[in-house]
Amino acid sequence: QVQLVESGGGLVQAGGSLRLSCAASGRSFSMYAMGWFRQAAGKEREFVAAIRWSGGVTRYADSVKGRFTISRDNAKVTMYLQMNSLKPEDTAVYYCAQRLMGWGDAPPVRAVEYGYWGQGTQVTVSS
Repeated sequence: QVQLVESGGGLVQAGGSLRLSCAASGRSFSMYAMGWFRQAAGKEREFVAAIRWSGGVTRYADSVKGRFTISRDNAKVTMYLQMNSLKPEDTAVYYCAQRLMGWGDAPPVRAVEYGYWGQGTQVTVSS
């Protein structure tokens, strides 16, 4: 059974930084692309960033490009999201997700391609 556990969320002032982690278990982590999504109150879930199974290819939403960095450590079966220059509009619950299918080229940006999700971690950015 796949389990994804996020950590690292919290309250931060605008312009600050946070680092989210996603610890995975249950199947071979290094075979699957991983992604971060977020959902603000009253809004739909949206794509934030994704990383290929090997870590060599990443994709970002335009709203976070240049401020957020996704990475993974396959030896530690953990994915990260370094968030810098945070803005109030980044406030949301952040979810990590693991792609349903293994391998692949570019990591997917559509939520429907991810079969496993964490419980989420709250990120609140104050102005």
